[in-house]
Amino acid sequence: YDLFSPTEASKLVMSYVAAVCGKGAEVNQVKEQLLQSNPVLEAFGNAKTVRNDNSSRFGKYMDIEFDFKGDPLGGVISNYLLEKSRVVKQPRGERNFHVFYQLLSGASEELLSKLKLERDFSRYNYLSLDSARVNGVDDAANFRTVRNAMQIVGFMDHEAESVLEVVAAVLKLGNIEFKPESRVNGLDESKIKDKNELKEICELTGIDQSVLERAFSFRTVEAKQEKVSTTLNVAQAYYARDALAKNLYSRLFSWLVNRINESIKAQTKVRKKVMGVLDIYGFEIFEDNSFEQFIINYCNEKLQQIFIELTLKEEQEEYIREGIEWTHIEYFNNAIICDLIENNTNGILAMLDEECLRPGTVTDETFLEKLNQVCATHQHFESRMSKCSRFLNDTSLPHSCFRIQHYAGKVLYQVEGFVDKNNDLLYRDLSQAMWKAGHALIKSLFPEGNPAKINLKRPPTAGSQFKASVATLMKNLQTKNPNYIRCIKPNDKKAAHIFNEALVCHQIRYLGLLENVRVRRAGYAFRQAYEPCLERYKMLCKQTWPHWKGPARAGVEVLFNELEIPVEEYSFGRSKIFIRNPRTLFKLEDLRKQRLEDLATLIQKIYRGWRCRTHFLLMRKSQTVIAAWYRRYAQQKRYQQIKSSALVIQSYIRGWKARKLLRELKHQKRCEEAATTIAAYWHGTQVRREYRKFFRANAGKKIYEFTLQRIVQKYFLEMKAKMPSLSPIDKNWPPRPYLFLDSTHKELKRIFHLWRCKKYRDQFTDQQKLIYEEKLEASELFKDKKALYPSSVGQPFQGPYLEINKNPKYKKLKDAIEEKIIIAEVVNKINRANGKSTSRIFLLTNNNLLLADQKSGQIKSEVPLVDVTKVSMSSQNDGFFAVHLKEGSEAASKGDFLLSSDHLIEMATKLYRTTLSQTKQKLNIEISDEFLVQFRQDKVCVKFIQGNQKNGSVPTCKRKNNRLLEVAVP
Repeated sequence: YDLFSPTEASKLVMSYVAAVCGKGAEVNQVKEQLLQSNPVLEAFGNAKTVRNDNSSRFGKYMDIEFDFKGDPLGGVISNYLLEKSRVVKQPRGERNFHVFYQLLSGASEELLSKLKLERDFSRYNYLSLDSARVNGVDDAANFRTVRNAMQIVGFMDHEAESVLEVVAAVLKLGNIEFKPESRVNGLDESKIKDKNELKEICELTGIDQSVLERAFSFRTVEAKQEKVSTTLNVAQAYYARDALAKNLYSRLFSWLVNRINESIKAQTKVRKKVMGVLDIYGFEIFEDNSFEQFIINYCNEKLQQIFIELTLKEEQEEYIREGIEWTHIEYFNNAIICDLIENNTNGILAMLDEECLRPGTVTDETFLEKLNQVCATHQHFESRMSKCSRFLNDTSLPHSCFRIQHYAGKVLYQVEGFVDKNNDLLYRDLSQAMWKAGHALIKSLFPEGNPAKINLKRPPTAGSQFKASVATLMKNLQTKNPNYIRCIKPNDKKAAHIFNEALVCHQIRYLGLLENVRVRRAGYAFRQAYEPCLERYKMLCKQTWPHWKGPARAGVEVLFNELEIPVEEYSFGRSKIFIRNPRTLFKLEDLRKQRLEDLATLIQKIYRGWRCRTHFLLMRKSQTVIAAWYRRYAQQKRYQQIKSSALVIQSYIRGWKARKLLRELKHQKRCEEAATTIAAYWHGTQVRREYRKFFRANAGKKIYEFTLQRIVQKYFLEMKAKMPSLSPIDKNWPPRPYLFLDSTHKELKRIFHLWRCKKYRDQFTDQQKLIYEEKLEASELFKDKKALYPSSVGQPFQGPYLEINKNPKYKKLKDAIEEKIIIAEVVNKINRANGKSTSRIFLLTNNNLLLADQKSGQIKSEVPLVDVTKVSMSSQNDGFFAVHLKEGSEAASKGDFLLSSDHLIEMATKLYRTTLSQTKQKLNIEISDEFLVQFRQDKVCVKFIQGNQKNGSVPTCKRKNNRLLEVAVP
């Protein structure tokens, strides 16, 4: 029977793909990883059910990627809805997931001791004992297979150990039991009976025992800024324990799928083709059907719908669209059932989500009441409590159930547990406890437990998540060219050689196979657009080969007439050719194959002729080259012979001439010897005379160089003794002793000054360097431009003159500012109306400029540095300055700031440096005795004049008129 299950069928498809693909080290490794991913996923996602000993309890869709040669490059696995409720409870006669039994049966004693487990199945509450052992299933051998498969897929040793530790923790969670206790305030509370199991779980996962124990006893609810902690009674504690076990196992399974995808994904980015294999749970009708069966059957309804769309409906619509004569074949379209379940307004899933999210008391009974109100008139919905009178006396329909007429038959659903399973709620305390685990894998499975990433938004329900996953799957399937493997169940006994005719006929009917066969029989087995059809078979007709210049349809008609194919075997549509019988297509393919062989023979003949002629031309060219080189060689050899003969004759003639000349020169030589003796005597006299002259000249030069060397040596020794101090401001320097050393003396003075300046700078700390950089910046900005600058040179730049952090008066101001304060100083803000001043606290941070009230500390204005465009001031000895703001910015709505400060130079310098650092643009510093300032909608001219001494040394500001503000500077 197992050979007819989708799981076994998908494994056969994978094995076939691996068998027919190419060979090679890399290809074999990819194939092995793809195949070995199955045992891992089966161990963690499959279980024994009443129908199947190896039933997938999750949906799996694998995309296998191939290169142009058909060799597998890798794959991607998508999983859908693991039946995680099986972790904590199994129906009668069924088992939990295989991995629990495999671990306890196949692990070594050392591994079991490390995982704090015992081999006895009865020790664990999460394992059903009535079907723990399955005939013909060796859990120990399967465990070894799984470990080997994990290694082949690419799991590291520490990763495999972490996975088994999580599995052990899930098993041991089921052994935690609770007892009731009453608190002083009368509320019920739960306590853990035996803390030994809790202790071992905490040792496995690296969680603080007190943290996990509190998470099982209390629940914290957060709403905006409020936190409320409530105790859990025994029932709620058991719910929290089971929710943690289900979530831990479900997230582990998702992590396994992602980890396998990392190993089997294609490593290259070449162009590739994809084959998808969908292995998903079949239609389920059990004795007790709950939320899991409901959404599984919903998924099967969607798959049946896409089957109808792609086979029955689309097939018949294409015939009509192409103008083919066709008699419509009726079939059942299950779109009405899908709409009953997934309709966004009044579908069962939408009403279940609405019921889960509404305030007030929510139970399974209230959900059923809502279904009875909305779906009572639907022809595929049945409920005894609905308004429909025909079900009031139906004893086969209990009051706490509803029944849906699926395409595969009627299914009775127990409404108990629908709301809780759809909520799939895991208390935040447990998520945070898991995130605090020392176990790296467990911590990564609960990212929402991070206190820094708390999200108060309610997580999506299980139903809505599955609906979205099914929609994605359907969208993916519609982009593919699907082929269906229909798994027919021969009997209910899971036995060989038994064929239940009634059961098989029922499956054939509800799967729509009869209608599909009728459509295929009455329709056409093959169809193809005219262009590719003509391109494929044009070589079968002389009129269409090698090029057809007319319309493609006309070419196909000529081709089929030439081949004398019976008219009843094909039909011409508007854009396609339709072939009724596969034999006709096979005949075309055979003719094409024969024609291709003939064409190949013709190509080979032409190629061989071209090759022989090319070889002949090459040989002829080579013969010409060889002949040319031989003729050259023969001529060169003959030339060498003639040349050697000529040389012999020439040597004899030269010898005769030389002997004759020698006799003539003997007499002449005696005369020349006498002349040579006289010339030698005269030359010796001249040499002696030149030597004496050279000696006299060089002796004076050496004496000069020696004297100069001694003078320079004495100069440097005296300079060493008279060297000034290392202070950079010491301008003393010894006088030069000789005039010719003037340039050397000045250069030496310059080098020494640079050297002692460097030595002085090397003593500075980072803070001193920053101070001097600011002073240097102030010098470049204001020296010889602002009369106030010389008095600021000796004053250190302190920055925060007001110690806001230490003064309790400004605590509110300190709390409002999160950035580092660069300047904190009291300034006078000039009133725009009358020219009078008001005290304000001037604050400069890394990103903002702020003005605050001096008494209350309340922030009056806050300006981003990017909105500051210019600072204006006079050239006189006053502290007035204007801060100009960008037009159109929010801060400029009230106009520019006109301020006065005793530390103007420091404030302007720091504002300039901070703005340059943050905006990468230099702040414009304007120094002028007359400039414009924007006050709300008016521009006012600020003019600085020389005042009298009546008011002492304090400048005065006075508003002359609407357009002039006059500042008198003493």
